[in-house]
Amino acid sequence: LSEKKERERGGYRRYKLYRERVMAEIAELPFRYLRVPNIKLRLPNIRAPGAMTVFAFVFLSYFLVSSGIIYDVIVEPPSLGSSNEGGAVRPVIFLQYRINGQFIVEGLSAGFLFSVGGLGFILLDKASRKGTTEKNRNILLIAGSLCAVIAYNLLIVFLRKKLPGYQRS
Repeated sequence: LSEKKERERGGYRRYKLYRERVMAEIAELPFRYLRVPNIKLRLPNIRAPGAMTVFAFVFLSYFLVSSGIIYDVIVEPPSLGSSNEGGAVRPVIFLQYRINGQFIVEGLSAGFLFSVGGLGFILLDKASRKGTTEKNRNILLIAGSLCAVIAYNLLIVFLRKKLPGYQRS
């Protein structure tokens, strides 16, 4: 490097050291005039939550998020819609032709079905564990399969109600 650049670099190093020294002085300034109290704080003895408590919290969070609670809080849609066909007012559950919009009841029912499907997969996982008796394994397999299949098919029905003509040729 040239002598000029080396001098500039040395000046920057000196400035950096000076800046660090000033910042240390500023940080120590309050402690020159104030005395730190001698307090013995005891931390509260909080037990870790149980596994099922954590599972319930996570599962409830999954239900709320898959229900679209964030959308509901931001947009504030009505709980149900209404249609005026033939002079009679009828309640409408699905906000048709809007894949990015929902009524509150529509979101909650879809979130419930997502949760039932997830519960079905949890039951299928429980059935594959060692130590499960043959009878319990069969019950878990049937219940888990039914939950997953019913939830999937009902969600497809919801999707077809929301988008008429979807996947039909």
